[in-house]
Amino acid sequence: MKCVKNVDIVYGLAWGDEGKGKVSSCMVRDGLYDFVCRWAGGPNAGHTVYIDGDKFKTHHIPSGVFFGVPSIIGPGCVVNPKKFYEELDYLEINGFDSSLVKVSPRAHIIQNKHVDDDNRNLASKLGTTGNGIAPCYSDKSARNGILANQVLPDKYIWDEKLFGNVLCEGAQGVWLDLDWGQYPWVTSSTTLPYAACSLGFPMNKIREVVGVIKAYDTRSGNDPLFPETLFKDPILSQIGEIGTEYGVTTGRRRKVNWLNFDLLRKSIEITGPNQVIVNKVDVLERVGIFKIIIDGKIKEFQEWDDMAHFISKDLVHRGVETIWFSRDPEEII
Repeated sequence: MKCVKNVDIVYGLAWGDEGKGKVSSCMVRDGLYDFVCRWAGGPNAGHTVYIDGDKFKTHHIPSGVFFGVPSIIGPGCVVNPKKFYEELDYLEINGFDSSLVKVSPRAHIIQNKHVDDDNRNLASKLGTTGNGIAPCYSDKSARNGILANQVLPDKYIWDEKLFGNVLCEGAQGVWLDLDWGQYPWVTSSTTLPYAACSLGFPMNKIREVVGVIKAYDTRSGNDPLFPETLFKDPILSQIGEIGTEYGVTTGRRRKVNWLNFDLLRKSIEITGPNQVIVNKVDVLERVGIFKIIIDGKIKEFQEWDDMAHFISKDLVHRGVETIWFSRDPEEII
């Protein structure tokens, strides 16, 4: 009988948009995984993957499909059938095997009423993507939901069997978690890495826990921690333009701020990654200004190497074994 050997988990340490898709695609491209899985969220979370200089985007679907690896949408996810089929068509048009994509029979279906409710009552108030995520999860909790195996054809339904090496690909980030984020400006599912066990493997199979951040913070949607005045800061706006900080799913311009090291420390304490990857170092290097927020105040460094040394020393002290700093959109190091 085949069984799960090892599980590696990639997740966001901030508010999403940290570059998890890049990290997971770099990890899976060497053929070391038998499955790539998502454990939460729906078409409100986008991943961008670069392959030989070409950029591809998905919303529901894990990045394993770009590298010939079975890609599972887990039981904690929600699925919009219309958008799901559109993504499958997108994969086929671009030469990828869409038959690798499977959906847990226990995933829930986003209905038209959920999208209408979201846009009517939540999008403007909380800055949601308007994709019907929260109303769908509400119906799930109220036992009024519709399961994927009631709607999707059998050929798309996962048999709920994992084996070998598994990569779990997170959506959003720690500070959008339903329990730990700044409620109510949060998502509707659990973004923390231990929730990946909902895919059906025990915790003792977890090998690597990889937390991802950027060298600066960004936020899509409404949040008092990211006021509209951030758009008026010329340096932060420059970082946003150089970093192409626009939502993959919505196209919305993201708010940019300096890396909040106080919250990074807390997210690491909560989730315990043994590896941390810091993306978009090149953006700060192009701007030539290096700052973090620590103890509620801005701390500036003269050079990137000074900031990197500070980050590394602090995170190692907190139990992180390896810190990678990434510049190129296709590579981790």
